[in-house]
Amino acid sequence: MGEKDVVNILLVEDDYLDTMNVERELKKIGINHPIFEARNGKEALNMLRGIEAEKISPSPSVILLDINMPKMNGLEFLTELRRDPEFSHIPVFIMTTSNEETDRLAAQRLNVSGYIVKPLSFDSFERSDSSLDSFSLFLDLIKLK
Repeated sequence: MGEKDVVNILLVEDDYLDTMNVERELKKIGINHPIFEARNGKEALNMLRGIEAEKISPSPSVILLDINMPKMNGLEFLTELRRDPEFSHIPVFIMTTSNEETDRLAAQRLNVSGYIVKPLSFDSFERSDSSLDSFSLFLDLIKLK
């Protein structure tokens, strides 16, 4: 398997239980790609750039991003990410418990691929507030590699 075949997922989430939940749900549907975890936006940017952390290589194919985090929140992280030519293309899925319209609008302006409402559960996806399209796109992005 060359580096091109490697699909890395970056999960930016400060809540340990949410992190565990995402990993469990991905495994349940047979996704065993490496998941890199950052506790806030600043840590995630450092991991992407290889500052004070080992650089994620190859760059993540997809980023799952929580909005409400300390130090640097999801929207601040997204703003930085979209400014960086090396990473601006990476698809980002927002994960939040919030159905706040303002969060959604801010995220849409920052070019997110989808919006996933926590707790993440693939079984009840059809019934959740997350758009099924977001979810299908997320799966396509990590399975097509």
